Amino acid sequence: MVIAFIPVRGGSKSIPLKNIKPLCGKPLVCWNIEALEKCPLVDKIVVATDSEKIKEVVESRKYKKTVVYNRKAENATDTASTESVMIEYIQQAQLTENITFMLVQATSPLTQTQHFTQALTLYQSKKYDSILSCVRNKRFFWTENGQSINYDYKNRPRRQDFKGLLMENGAFYINSVGNILLNNNRLSGNIGIYEMPEYTATEIDEPEDWIILENIMKKLLN
Repeated sequence: MVIAFIPVRGGSKSIPLKNIKPLCGKPLVCWNIEALEKCPLVDKIVVATDSEKIKEVVESRKYKKTVVYNRKAENATDTASTESVMIEYIQQAQLTENITFMLVQATSPLTQTQHFTQALTLYQSKKYDSILSCVRNKRFFWTENGQSINYDYKNRPRRQDFKGLLMENGAFYINSVGNILLNNNRLSGNIGIYEMPEYTATEIDEPEDWIILENIMKKLLN
């Protein structure tokens, strides 16, 4: 069984109620829900929230695989970790250790059904204990004391010849329930990378991110 878990809080200081704010005509959280609803490998989608408004929006859409979980207030604060609400739900639902648990971030609405399907297929190949999504970043990085990190500045590579670094884009993470409980972490063991397109690098945290993602979304929808 595969459960996709989307934690969304009502409190957001930078963008009030951002998880249900319309993005290109659709509440933000619904972009991921609808991509997951179409994914044949996902059996159940759980939206974990402390907000009645978010609950109302999700339940009004009459999704087939999606349910709302009322998360505890102590695991919905600014300082609470995502792992805390993951483990809260796992324990409350009494999930068995062999269930595949995919953490999905609503702030990455550019994730498409094919990305979820391909990543879950990779996970089910049993090559890895857990998987995270990344994008390839071809920027040149430096330390604060003037040391180049990922290239030789004396022999600057051309962009087309440069492999760059893989950067976590925060879209999703896949692991087993057993591993999550054992390590209190979304990732563990032999970790695999699912590489996503460069355009999925932006997460919505600030108002400027919203503008960027709306423009990208409009281009993808046309």
